[in-house]
Amino acid sequence: VFSTDRIIAMSFPSSGKQSFYRNPIKEVARFLDTKHPGHYKVYNLCSEKGYDPKYFHYRVERIFIDDHNVPALQDMLKFTASVREWMSQDEKNVIAIHCKGGKGG
Repeated sequence: VFSTDRIIAMSFPSSGKQSFYRNPIKEVARFLDTKHPGHYKVYNLCSEKGYDPKYFHYRVERIFIDDHNVPALQDMLKFTASVREWMSQDEKNVIAIHCKGGKGG
C-alpha cells in the first residue's frame, strides 16, 4: 500500500482464495471505515474484474482500463474530474485507488 495524506494506492481488494495473498476486501473496508469513516471513495481502474460496491458503502467508481495498458484520454479525463470533485467536497475526503495487480502497470 502506498499512501499520501489523501491518496491511497493499493492492490485489488479480493475475496475467496485470492484473499489469502491479496488484500482481503473485508479488511480493506474495515481499514477505510476506521481511518476515514464517511470520507473515502474507491476507484477501481481494473477492466478485468469488479466486486460488490456494498463493501465500501457504494462509494466506488469503476473506470475500465486493461491491465498493463495506457488508459484512453477520455478515461483519464473522467477519472481526474471525478477525483477533483470528490476531493473538493471536503478536506477530509481521501481516495483509494487500485488496478488489477496494484502495481500501476
